[in-house]
Amino acid sequence: MPRTDWRLEGEWIKNCTCAYGCPCDFNAPPTRGSCDGLLGMRITKGHFGDVRLDGLSFFVTVHFPGALHEGNGQAQPIIDERATPEQREALFGILSGQNSAEGTLFHIFSLIVTKMHDPIFAPIEVRFDQEARVARIVVPGVLETEVEPIKNPVTGADHRIQVVMPEGFEHRVGEIASSNIRSTGAIRFETKGGHSTLAHVVQTPDGVAA
Repeated sequence: MPRTDWRLEGEWIKNCTCAYGCPCDFNAPPTRGSCDGLLGMRITKGHFGDVRLDGLSFFVTVHFPGALHEGNGQAQPIIDERATPEQREALFGILSGQNSAEGTLFHIFSLIVTKMHDPIFAPIEVRFDQEARVARIVVPGVLETEVEPIKNPVTGADHRIQVVMPEGFEHRVGEIASSNIRSTGAIRFETKGGHSTLAHVVQTPDGVAA
């Protein structure tokens, strides 16, 4: 079946309950055995076919009982309430993985998630500064997360580290930081001092373009 052409460029955030560095990026088990988290982006420029997606945000909260590649995950999409019906369908067309090549982010996501909770359409506030390793997402009554630099445990100074993934399906270069998360939707959890990745990304049907 022909795929619809699409492209998403924007500010990518992935926060989870694992230790700094995200074991999943290294094909290692989650720090605590299971993984709760969120991922998504504020789209600075994007489209799905003829439908423009500039300025919209989407995030997905997730729960995995073990390593991600073992599957059995749960997910709940959170979509910017400003999205029109056409834009909502466009975002679902991307998130479904049906318009992506095998081995790309959204295709993999479709294979490892076995329970998809009903989506939430709500206002999404996003603050994002990759260079400073600072971010904040607020979805009233549903999700709140803050990102700050990792602190040196001895001096208290900001610690900076990047993860470079030349063949990554999520991003190429990510700034690693610390996150606090409070999720009160279908997937409920709370954590302090967990992992965060901040990155500028370009996703296409064939994978990461930048």
